Order: sequence, then structure tokens, then C-alpha cells
Amino acid sequence: MNTPYLLEMRDVSVTFDGFRAINSLSLTLAAGEMRAIVGPNGAGKTTMMDIITGKTRPDTGSVRFHGHDLTRLDEPAIARMGIGRKFQKPTVFEALSVRENLLLSLSGLRAPFAVLMARLSGQERARVDHLLDMTRLGDFAEHQAGGMSHGQKQWLEIGMLLGQEPELLLVDEPVAGMTDAETMATADLLREINRTRSVVVVEHDMDFVRALGVGVTVLHEGSVLAEGALDTVSADPRVIEVYLGR
Repeated sequence: MNTPYLLEMRDVSVTFDGFRAINSLSLTLAAGEMRAIVGPNGAGKTTMMDIITGKTRPDTGSVRFHGHDLTRLDEPAIARMGIGRKFQKPTVFEALSVRENLLLSLSGLRAPFAVLMARLSGQERARVDHLLDMTRLGDFAEHQAGGMSHGQKQWLEIGMLLGQEPELLLVDEPVAGMTDAETMATADLLREINRTRSVVVVEHDMDFVRALGVGVTVLHEGSVLAEGALDTVSADPRVIEVYLGR
């Protein structure tokens, strides 16, 4: 099925125990685009990501990736199609080194922990070195992941996600708990990733969203309240009332 969009949600709704978490939500993302999703708590941001990744099945509406219906697929099948998700809290193998964490993440590898005992191919070594370089963790490659700062663990997990070669990354509040310097470095990292992949970022930090310099979608009560450049949506009286004015 030909479509101009990489990701397309049309009139999606889902209700939990009588509460409509997503309400006729329609959203599109072009191939190669990065989009920031913002909105007050309870706006439906996490549920939207749950629906895209197959964790939650919508009651109504359609969700398509490259024109293929995602609503009939489970989480592993959607991940194999090329959609990767990074949750807010980093989950890394703390007892292993940064390099070993990245090695375990590589798509197409053999049984995971057997990999650590095997001789790496040149291609595998090159892939890990590239991820170390991209995530600014090259100097910490042999360090134990559990000893890294919160920001470094976030970068490591983003690197592990990239090791799976997703076409679309969904990233949930990546800079929560980061220093200002780590926040700006994360913006640089995501812009670099966006050169070759599409990215959706859910975030509360408006300085970070501004640093990304991308289009913004504001969610409220499970549907799109406003879309556009950050300056445009920030000046929208409805957005000021329900979100920015709080």
C-alpha cells in the first residue's frame, strides 16, 4: 500500500475502565522526520506510544507503518518491522561493560550471552565502535554500565536501541534527571540519529524541545490540540491555557 507517510494514525480511540485515554487521535509522521510530542500529564502521550508499539490495542481507528496495519500485530512483530522504543527509565545490563551492552543489542546476532564468549567479526566490532562513537561513550567502552551517570546510561540505552537497526525510534522523556550539559548533548545526539532515522520524542522540557528544532504536536485529553513550530504552538491560547500556563 503506497502512502506518503511512514507512520499514520487515523481516528484512534482507546478507553480504560470508562476513561477515554485516546480520543479520535490522528497523527502522521513523514519518513526522515523528527517530531516532539508534548502535553500535560494525562494527555495520552504514553498511551499513544503503547498503541504504536502494540502494547495497547486501540478500540477504534487505524495505525499504519509503511502502510501496513499495526493493530493486528504483537509487540515483537512490530519491533521486527523497524519500530524501536526507549522508555523513560534506562534499563541496561549494569554488571556488563558499555561495550558488552552494545554488543548484546546488535540485531541479527546469535544467542545473546553466547556472543560475549565468541570472537567478534570485523563487522560486529565496527558496528559497536560506531555506536560508541555516536553515543559519545567511546572513552567509557570498558567501564561497567552500572557505574555510569544517569545521562550516560540514557545514551547507552539509545545506543542499544540503535543496535537493533530500527527505522523509527520512539523516545520517552530522554532528558528527565539530566544536567543542562547532558540535555544539550542529548539534543545533539538525537539530531544526529535523525539524519538516518525517523524519531518521535515525548518530552516536558521546553528548552530541550527548542534545542531539537523540530515540529511539535501538543496532545490534550487524548487528541491533538495543536501542531506546528514550537513558537507557533507556544503562542496558541488553547495551549497556554491547558499546558504552558500551568
